[in-house]
Amino acid sequence: MSKFERLIPLFGESGLEKLSKSTVCVVGLGGVGGDACLALARSGIGSLIICDYDTVEETNINRQVVANVNSIGLYKTDVLEQMIKDINPDCNVIKLTKKVDEEIFDLQFDFLIDAIDDLPSKIDLIKKCLDLNIKFISSMGAAKKIDPSKVSVTKLSKTAYDPVAKVIRNKLRGFDFPVVSSIETPVCEELGSYMVVVNTFSLQLADYCIKYLLNKGE
Repeated sequence: MSKFERLIPLFGESGLEKLSKSTVCVVGLGGVGGDACLALARSGIGSLIICDYDTVEETNINRQVVANVNSIGLYKTDVLEQMIKDINPDCNVIKLTKKVDEEIFDLQFDFLIDAIDDLPSKIDLIKKCLDLNIKFISSMGAAKKIDPSKVSVTKLSKTAYDPVAKVIRNKLRGFDFPVVSSIETPVCEELGSYMVVVNTFSLQLADYCIKYLLNKGE
């Protein structure tokens, strides 16, 4: 029995073959990016490029799939690579254990998911994707939110109550592109993150990517 057999009634043999021949780049492997990667791995994506420079910290445990008491201090790329291989040993994983830079664009991929927390790096990555006409979707701010029903895929221009999106709108005036964002008013001033909301961001990103790949060329 194929590990992806239950995807065939949904996507068909041809759709599953498309996914198996696709390469997705995920930049930022925290709460949002890590779970997005695993959703892609469980959906039969053939190759994943994963990029993050950071190590797992104890404070990550409440929301990041890479974080547990045994992974503290390990590189997120190393932990996630093993998790992906445990799901699908045939998935080709390319690790970039570093801050994202122009080297990533030397690699060939079909779609990019931006899940970076650092705003200057995020803006630089988005600018490069726009300049090179690379298909991508970007995660906006998942922090300080508790209602997963307020999370959706939208356009940057349509975002509201999202401090991350506000900064990016101001920095990238005249540009619009798909994002995952929450319209919920932040519920606290301190930095707080709730895995149910963070994971909803992850799955929305992965779903958009998968649907794009399934429809590519049609």
